[in-house]
Parts: sequence; C-alpha cells; structure tokens
Amino acid sequence: MNEPVPDCPAPLPRIRTPRFIAPPGACDCHFHVFGPYREFPLQGDRSYTPPEASLDRFRAVMRTLRLQRCVIVQPSVYGLDHSCLLDALERLGSREARGVAASGCDAPDRNTIVAWHRAGIRGLRLNLVSGRGPDVAALRNFAACLADHGWHLQVFLPRPVFVEAVPLLLQLPVPVVVDHLGDLDPGQGRDDPVFRGILRLLDKGHGWVKLIGYRSSQRDAPFPDLIPLIGELARLRPDRLLWGSNWPHPLRDRKMPDDGDLLDALSTWLADTSLLSRVLVENPRNLYGFEHC
Repeated sequence: MNEPVPDCPAPLPRIRTPRFIAPPGACDCHFHVFGPYREFPLQGDRSYTPPEASLDRFRAVMRTLRLQRCVIVQPSVYGLDHSCLLDALERLGSREARGVAASGCDAPDRNTIVAWHRAGIRGLRLNLVSGRGPDVAALRNFAACLADHGWHLQVFLPRPVFVEAVPLLLQLPVPVVVDHLGDLDPGQGRDDPVFRGILRLLDKGHGWVKLIGYRSSQRDAPFPDLIPLIGELARLRPDRLLWGSNWPHPLRDRKMPDDGDLLDALSTWLADTSLLSRVLVENPRNLYGFEHC
C-alpha cells in the first residue's frame, strides 16, 4: 500500500513543560490518533490528510503536560471505521481513557453500542465541518438510543448550521457537547450568534463546551481575545466546561501550537485553582464516567 502524502504539518516534535501544574486526575478531553497507516489506513474520501500521529507520541505529550486521563475523538479521516480508536482505547485502559465515536446517518445498533461502551466510548460525534454525517434534524431519530446508555452527543458544526440547530439541540434527551468553542467569533463579543447559542445550551443545563480556543482566536497564546467570553461561560456554568488540546492539531493555515502554551492558556483564562480543578478533573469525571482518583 502506498503511504498517503500529508497535506497538514506534523505537530511539534517537542513541546515545552507548562508553568501550570495540572492537578491529579487532569484530563485532555479532545485528541486524535492517526495511524500507523499500514495497520489503520485512512478512508479514501476525506477532506484532509494528516501525518501519522501515534498513541505513543501522545503519551509523551501527556507526560510533559502532567495529565493522567484523556478522551480520544474519532477523526473524520477515518469515517465510520473505528479500528484505530478502539485499538487505542484497549491499549490505554479504562482508568486512563474514554472515546467519542463518529455518527453516520443511523445510530449504531444496540450490540455495537454495548460493545463500544465496554471499550470506553461514551459519546457520538456529529462533524459537518471536516466530515460528513446526517442532517442535523436526523439527530432526533437516534438521540434516544444514546440516552439509554448514558451517552452524549458531540457537535462540530459550521457556524450558521449550529445557530440554526440550537432549538433542536435543546430538545434532545442527551447532553450536547460543543466542539472547539463552536468556532465562535471573539470579534463580535457577546453579540456573536454562536456565543449566544452556547449560552442558551448552558443556561438550560443541556450543554457542555470544550475550551479549545486556538481555532477561534485571532491572537497567539494565551489568546487574550477569548478571555472575556470564556470568563462569562465560567461564571454561568463552571460545571459544564471541558478542556482539550486537539493534538496533533490537523491544521493547514495556522501556526502549529505548542501544547504547553495551550495548557498555560487555560490557567490564564481560569485563574482560580478550584475552577481549574473542576474543568480538568471533576467535569470530565462526571461526563465520561472516570473513577475517582
């Protein structure tokens, strides 16, 4: 098999140790594993081609960041083939890792969900930004199936699609996790319709938000243009915020971030020690079902 030619840069070969010391049980709630491609080939119809990014390389990132737990998210380049994700979950073990699978036009059958749950999967991701999936309205058809198993729905939607989908998301019987801060626009501040949609989900107790900021910010780390908006999210629902690195950062048009800078950015956004512990330890434990440390 010919090796795919990447059209994305690789993550930094070495990252710096963050100044912030993460509390015991801290979790990276969003990262991907790519490859090895001889064992886990990418799907042919994909929107980008990342370089290989192995689980062992991510483990080195975790050691540098002083994190003990992680959540692997199925990337669009693997479509509905979850072999790489399931292999990584098996290698990491249930004390250390959880997973989020990808959604197709139909929910997985009950036997698949039961098997995936045993493997550590706790949610289904709808990605209409870099992947394909069902129409948002189709979520009604299988949200109840997810609810039966205590799973959540994770959404990565184009900005206008997300804004239009908020009333439907509020009606679903499952928690909704918003990827990548919803790609909100800090230049619009509180008037950004995406930000207003996120506030509605949080206010109703229905939503969670992944504080992955470098896609949205127009500035370098610690992304100061996001601080007022993240501060408002933290005041409204500190119990519904999560943090993720998005390693290995499959990007084409942005500067490759240093994961040490990303964790230090979180400690700049949320300067309170108890709040940082909540975002990094307690909230992931509650959503993903990790055991107490």
